[in-house]
Amino acid sequence: MGDGLEGLEVGDNVVVEPYFVDGDCDMCQAGSYHLCRQMGFIGLSGGRGGLSEKIVVDARWVHPIGDIPLDEAALIEPLSVAHHAVAQRREAGDTALVDRAGPIGLLTAAVLKGMVVATIISELSQARKEKATSSRVADHVLDPSQEDVPARVLELTGGSGADVAFECAGVNAVLDTMLDAVRPGGVVVNVAIWGAPATVDMQKLVLKEIDLRGTIAYVRDHPR
Repeated sequence: MGDGLEGLEVGDNVVVEPYFVDGDCDMCQAGSYHLCRQMGFIGLSGGRGGLSEKIVVDARWVHPIGDIPLDEAALIEPLSVAHHAVAQRREAGDTALVDRAGPIGLLTAAVLKGMVVATIISELSQARKEKATSSRVADHVLDPSQEDVPARVLELTGGSGADVAFECAGVNAVLDTMLDAVRPGGVVVNVAIWGAPATVDMQKLVLKEIDLRGTIAYVRDHPR
């Protein structure tokens, strides 16, 4: 620990925002450090990583967790991703579709549930469907291999469509489903990191006036 550091003691359990930022660019100066022009992540951009015995981080990235068990605290970082993603919904309404129930998808659904948003999850994996059901983060769990997801969403929303959809897979077929499942004027939030460029049906985007938004990581979400 550096000299003069307050609020932390040796032996404290903490979580870390694993950022590298320059602190000087226009985005950092505006408080949007997650959009830093030189942004990187510990472990991906150098600085060792989470499996190292020791890493060095600035105090600003360190958050004490008190008595929270470490296995639960390990979820704070992905939960912050989900929290930041849900914040992108802004004025969107009361029904959300989350496509895929991996860790980010389930945590996104959990944040939505905490905000009393009716949530529908679409997932192929039997194990993940069971997790989505047993965790009770979703009001409805759909299987896209067995059901027409956009049609079921219309049915479940009285013919309206979802107000907001969260793409948590990085799969083009999922993005296509989002565009079909949201209502006219709805919001699609892309949460996933893609391994290849996506193809977007711009005609659907335009004719339905869909608001397609991106979201990356988190900004001041850990303390919340």
